Amino acid sequence: MDGESRRTARKLVFFAQDISDTSTVKRAEAFVAEGFDLVLFSFLRGRYHRDFAPPWPVVALGRTADGRYLRRTVALLRGAVTVARKGRYLRGAEVLYARNIDQLVLALFSQVLFRNAAPVVYEVLDVQPAFVRPGVLSALLRAIERLCLRRIALLVVSSPAFAEHYFRARQRYGGPWRLLENKLPSSVLALPRVPAAGPPRDGHVWTVGYFGLIRGDATFEMMERVAARLQGRVRFHIRGVFTTVDRARFDAMLSRNANVAYLGEYVSPQDLSSIYGGVDFAWAIDLENQTHNSRWLLPCRFYEAGFFGVPCLGVRGFESGNQIERLEAGWTFPEPLEDSLVRFFQTLTPEEYTGMRSRLAALPARHFVSMAGELPLDALFGWPMPVIKSEQARKELVDAG
Repeated sequence: MDGESRRTARKLVFFAQDISDTSTVKRAEAFVAEGFDLVLFSFLRGRYHRDFAPPWPVVALGRTADGRYLRRTVALLRGAVTVARKGRYLRGAEVLYARNIDQLVLALFSQVLFRNAAPVVYEVLDVQPAFVRPGVLSALLRAIERLCLRRIALLVVSSPAFAEHYFRARQRYGGPWRLLENKLPSSVLALPRVPAAGPPRDGHVWTVGYFGLIRGDATFEMMERVAARLQGRVRFHIRGVFTTVDRARFDAMLSRNANVAYLGEYVSPQDLSSIYGGVDFAWAIDLENQTHNSRWLLPCRFYEAGFFGVPCLGVRGFESGNQIERLEAGWTFPEPLEDSLVRFFQTLTPEEYTGMRSRLAALPARHFVSMAGELPLDALFGWPMPVIKSEQARKELVDAG
């Protein structure tokens, strides 16, 4: 392939689950930054960032919701009709990039319908409980996914544990895969980082932040038990959007514990500097699905907290805990988890905390922020995509090609 051909922007069609989802926006921005001409086929869940107006061409596939697979099946069928009607947006696509199983089905459907030979990439950020439970429905979902996996060119996962413990061990997937972590977009480099805290004084009330999707009753039941035992020593600040948590139970928890507060939604990444600037620790403990997804994932909170200099609290033996230990980005705790956390806060010294903050501040930003060239698509073309730093430069590059 000659140099002029390399400079021609390639068309990528991104099938996404939610137009305004932070991870969708982050991935779309990365595609554009790496030189792709982007078209987004996406559902809308309307959980947050409802006023977001995508700057890319968008084909709306309708509304859908988390879980609720029967409703999602109906939405998927309607989405297939939309795909069939909007074939002109797929013309000339050189990559079909699908986020989660619904979008993968649509991408493969479009490939067959329009006889498009473009490689299909399947990205997975979570292994949903419905895929690992016993029972007929889960077996059916896994069978559908296995059929689809035979047709993809590349699997992309946000944690190596997904590839090892689910796709290789359970789905018997032996094809190529790449790791693409849930790092922050490079735009955060323009935000102020949290300044290193001075040594906390004796009697300091430690503030623990939980920021992100509010999911998993077991997670917040653990938080409540710890909060109840550490009144006057620890407080919890929670911000984000409710998903799988029972709101009535959550509100009851708040009413029982003066040291646990819900402070509303926020906009990522714009608000991250201010919210992490108000806490001493980031709660990176996910107990929603302890035998599978929670044990395997690498949450966004780990990367956010690390970049803004806030130590994480994690579970020892979970993939997130392994990452915290590898980078010395916080503390991990063994079972019994509640007792381990309480003992930690009862014995933590200001000097220990300050030492951890200092080590964390010295880590390079690349551990937490996506840098140019990290998209794992170069193998599809045999060369790395050009890095385009502005919209004008992108247009000039396309015109030159």
